Amino acid sequence: MWSEIGCTIIATRAATIDLLTTRYLADHPDAAVLQVGCGMDSRAFRINPPASVQWFDVDYPDVIDLRRQLFPERVAYQLIGAPLDDLRWLDKVPRDRPGLLIAEGVLHYLSETEVKALLNAVVAHFPGGQMIFDICNPWIVKRAGSNVGGTGATYKWGLDDPQDIKQLEPKLELIKEFRPSELVAFSRFPFWLRALYRAMELNLTLRRMERTLVYRY
Repeated sequence: MWSEIGCTIIATRAATIDLLTTRYLADHPDAAVLQVGCGMDSRAFRINPPASVQWFDVDYPDVIDLRRQLFPERVAYQLIGAPLDDLRWLDKVPRDRPGLLIAEGVLHYLSETEVKALLNAVVAHFPGGQMIFDICNPWIVKRAGSNVGGTGATYKWGLDDPQDIKQLEPKLELIKEFRPSELVAFSRFPFWLRALYRAMELNLTLRRMERTLVYRY
């Protein structure tokens, strides 16, 4: 049951980020999109942005090699194989466009130093833009251990008050902190699950266990 709930949460989070991305690209059809830690996500194909948008999916070289075998080529779509902490990959991205950074299920696994370096580099690279990412609070980070989901991965960084991001990158301005009940398709959750999340939202720590944040700069 809990694995099904996890899949439901991941799906509604992805749908929410898809919607936010679509809205941003409608207003910025000349944007450069950076989806870091893309894995096998098909967002660029689900959204199908116009050819005026330059889209970059970034992940480890072996992940990108696998993507090349599974996904077709498309106009203005580029794959970059590089570790996220080697920010030289940003040199392949144009600087003269509005930027949109998407990091879904990624920043938890980076250290605070690595998160800061990534945010600083992206803000410095573009004339302006937005960032969309999900994050958990430090309470979850401490309790996740070093074998998250049985994968051997470790949660390293969390965020409590979304305004605290300014300690890492002062130019970031919060647009929205999504509660679970504000995610796409929340109304389609089973009644008991909706009731559980609404009850959790009454407690600040529980409400911020994991949520999606949107910033601009």
